[in-house]
Amino acid sequence: MPKVIDHDQRRRDIVDVTWRLIVKGGIEAATMREIAAEAGFANGALKHYFPGKDEIIQGAYERSLGLMGEHIEAEVADKRGVAALRAICWAAMPLDEERITSGRVLLSFWERAVSNETLHEAYLAHLAVWRGALARYVAEGREDGDITTTTPDEQLVDEIVLLNVGANIMSLISPETSTPALQEAHLRAFFERL
Repeated sequence: MPKVIDHDQRRRDIVDVTWRLIVKGGIEAATMREIAAEAGFANGALKHYFPGKDEIIQGAYERSLGLMGEHIEAEVADKRGVAALRAICWAAMPLDEERITSGRVLLSFWERAVSNETLHEAYLAHLAVWRGALARYVAEGREDGDITTTTPDEQLVDEIVLLNVGANIMSLISPETSTPALQEAHLRAFFERL
């Protein structure tokens, strides 16, 4: 009787291995040879599950987004306006080891997305969803009277994106100067200006 293979599980396993390799050594560590070896496959066997390395990297990126999304959903839950905005900002910041690790994978993905149109489009799609949620919460905050600044909503959304993306990058590049305490102080200062 032929062995039944769960292809979806194998794809998840390959993505998990890739994610771990990126966390340990950056995107350079996630070669097709290393991914195959860590997953227990012959090098060519990966092609049965993914067309190429970019699709595997995208899977690792989506895993990081999934972890971050779960964290954000749990924090935002039934909040609206400024409370939801505050929750989503704190949830997306690299304030603990799990989120710093996810940031490491995101940074590797961003590096590759600069020169890969498919990965670039995947990031832009994610960014559009994230910006849409932020814009909705900012609008609710104005509607509720909790946001009174004259700064345009679009600029507030830009500041939040820049704070979060910058914090993720700096937590990896200069963790000794971009501490969780400093990142939280920047977020508090932003919310005080609203």
